[in-house]
Amino acid sequence: MARKPSRPGRTLTIFGLCMVVLFGLVALAGQWKPSLGLDLQGGQRITLRAADNNVPQSQLKEAAKIINSRVNGSGVAEADVTTQGNTNIVVEIPGHSNQGLVDVVQRQAQLRFRLVACSTQNPGPCAATAPGNGNLPGVTTPNRAAPQGLLKPGADKVAKPKAAATTSPSASPSASPSATPEASTAPEGDQPAGTSVDDALKWSKNPTPAWVAAYNKATCPLAQAPKDDPKQPMVTCDKDGVKYLLSVPVVEGTELKNANAGQNQQSIDWEVQLALKDQGTKAFGQVSQALVGTQQQFAIVLDGTVISAPTMDAVITDGRASITGNFKEAEARELATSLKFGALPVAFEKDPKNDTIGPSLAGNQLSAGIWAGIVGLLVVMLYCLLYYRGLGLVVVASLLVAGILTYGLVLLLSKGAGFTLSLPGIAGLIVAVGITADSFIVYFERIRDEMRDGKSMRVAVETGWKRARNTCLAADTVSLLAAVVLYIFAIDEVRGFAFTLGLSTLVDLVVFFWFTKPMVSWLARFKFFNQGHKLSGLDAENLGVDHLPGVRMAGANR
Repeated sequence: MARKPSRPGRTLTIFGLCMVVLFGLVALAGQWKPSLGLDLQGGQRITLRAADNNVPQSQLKEAAKIINSRVNGSGVAEADVTTQGNTNIVVEIPGHSNQGLVDVVQRQAQLRFRLVACSTQNPGPCAATAPGNGNLPGVTTPNRAAPQGLLKPGADKVAKPKAAATTSPSASPSASPSATPEASTAPEGDQPAGTSVDDALKWSKNPTPAWVAAYNKATCPLAQAPKDDPKQPMVTCDKDGVKYLLSVPVVEGTELKNANAGQNQQSIDWEVQLALKDQGTKAFGQVSQALVGTQQQFAIVLDGTVISAPTMDAVITDGRASITGNFKEAEARELATSLKFGALPVAFEKDPKNDTIGPSLAGNQLSAGIWAGIVGLLVVMLYCLLYYRGLGLVVVASLLVAGILTYGLVLLLSKGAGFTLSLPGIAGLIVAVGITADSFIVYFERIRDEMRDGKSMRVAVETGWKRARNTCLAADTVSLLAAVVLYIFAIDEVRGFAFTLGLSTLVDLVVFFWFTKPMVSWLARFKFFNQGHKLSGLDAENLGVDHLPGVRMAGANR
């Protein structure tokens, strides 16, 4: 079977188009400078103080671990989370001060799903006894948006909401409404509301008089933070001042398996997509079966605040649902992050201290690191030019292409994954220069060995490639495994080094296969190289042979 001819020109063209696409994405992202770490640009320091001075160290460390997962979930943002004394957690995050980060850090993320018995938008059974309340059951107060549908991802049809109110997402726990003492605990003389789903459904349609009285007595904003007791109904509000009387929880936040932010398939609205565990899925299905097609709302309560109160427009039995609430992208991502990494086991004081901090390294240290990389790169290029001559130009071009490709990927990761470049990360990029150059040297030496064995350059390029390819793959695999092990087991600063080392190793493979090899195959077609010019690096003298195979010596008989 004939071997397919090499087409280096086509490969180089496709590779060039991929580079254009990469930087087209960078242009769309608008990120032309990499995000720098705490050591290089500074950031913000958030100091959380526990509300209780007798917090066990185990709980404080667990809270620090959860916060670290929230702000540094990917391991490449290089945020620093430490405990300080017996009451404080200090969070240092690279970049400009951002109030949204404070909200993510301090949010308790206690999620519960409750049934809405009454609300100021749909008074229901509370309307008849509400003093001075002119609203009738089912009548919506003007100028309020319709409730969001609670849908499973991938639904074929986005159901339209059927009744009254909705809420805007709560940006932070500090925005949570407060509750009166009467609304925080079970009202005096109240009968048990029950804790099963069936009990909650019955109670929501006919709440006890004591809770109705507590609801009618309360006004938003309330005087004290509501007590979100999982064994009791509750009176609370949303950020916009809509008041709710809610049943006991029908689904606990502990039944949450996963949470991700995304855009609805039928619109551009952002939502938080949830996946529930077995018990949560069962309860959710039971509730959706009872509420579908009715006007009764289903409240999603975060840290005692209603963040969304949709109607149920589909029976959801697979445990996959979405929270919609007119979210902006940042709000949806922050909420998903808080829910995904769990509730904090420690309550912290409101309004944590938020300071701006400078870089931990002096500017000359950054300059020294950059100059070390530049000098190392120039030395490698100069050596390859002196030793390989014309072929050394391939090394120079490959290193430049690898550097440009790496920079483009760092820019995209800074925008899309929160990657920050620190001094350890720069060190990983510098180390990778040697790994990249080593691949070229192995390949070129294989070509020279093949030519010493009597093969022409065009044949040596292909046969040498087969032998060098496996060697370079093995070497890069070892480097990649080392980077993965470091990333998994090391602390955050070393993880930055491991990430850039692994990224550069992958870039080396891409450049080696789709730029260096086709470039050498293309150059082998030129007489300057295949006839062994003295400056090509492949002349007989440089190879240590009498004459090149396939090249007629001067003065030979014709």
